[in-house]
Amino acid sequence: MFELRKKGGVEYFAATAWDAFPWLSHAFCTRRGGVSSGAYGTLNMSSREGEEETTVRANWDIAAAAFGLSRRQFFRVSQVHGDKVLVIDDGARITSSCRPLEYDAVITSRTGLAVCVLTADCVPVLMTDPVRRLVAAVHAGWRGTALNISGQVLALCKERFGSRPEDIRTAIGPAIGPCCYEVDDTVRAAMVRHPARDACFSAGPEKGKWQLDLPLANRLQLEAAGIPGENIQMARLCTSCRPGEFYSHRGAGGKTGRLLNFILVHDHGQPAAGPAATAC
Repeated sequence: MFELRKKGGVEYFAATAWDAFPWLSHAFCTRRGGVSSGAYGTLNMSSREGEEETTVRANWDIAAAAFGLSRRQFFRVSQVHGDKVLVIDDGARITSSCRPLEYDAVITSRTGLAVCVLTADCVPVLMTDPVRRLVAAVHAGWRGTALNISGQVLALCKERFGSRPEDIRTAIGPAIGPCCYEVDDTVRAAMVRHPARDACFSAGPEKGKWQLDLPLANRLQLEAAGIPGENIQMARLCTSCRPGEFYSHRGAGGKTGRLLNFILVHDHGQPAAGPAATAC
């Protein structure tokens, strides 16, 4: 179950089952609570779409304050709709840079580091292993999903940290739903290796068109990789259907902001100062 909550003016959705983990913070933020205006109103977290950097920085400060963090604790990457996964363990060195590294998922065992992805229709997938105090943030568009990026994150959790699939908890946040996500044969063909492709597509309004359930596609990949269905929570909130709450690239015709989705392990139950994020 997902619940709409509010902190410091910032509205966000949370997976309620994760309230059982007091050492964990996470949020699937809505577009409400910032200082942006127009097509970007109000909590736009990216300047890549055309908004002034100073306004976006102010939004990062607002979000950080709302969740009791510093802006430096947020770690984001330059998302490129691929399947590269960055692993940050306790020995990894993070440096500040104005050119974020190109990845679409981040895994970390480091406390005080809020790994995040930005979305405006693509699927935000947050994961945690409560046994090993491990977290991950995944950006899954159709290309990343076709490359099984969620499954690759799980595989790296097992390989690098010894995670067991049955221990992993996953929350799949707001994303464009099958009601609004029409794709063509090219997208369906790209998903040929999906373990349950037919369950993710339904016939569209004309030949060669399909309605794709992208959140379900990621869920089914995770289940195929061994995560029990009861460990996976889905928001089932369509970003295109709810323009008052979410940014939607497709719904807005391309000019819109980006939503913040993050997850963090606190240090001994309290937020800790993290390394500088790669974002300016």
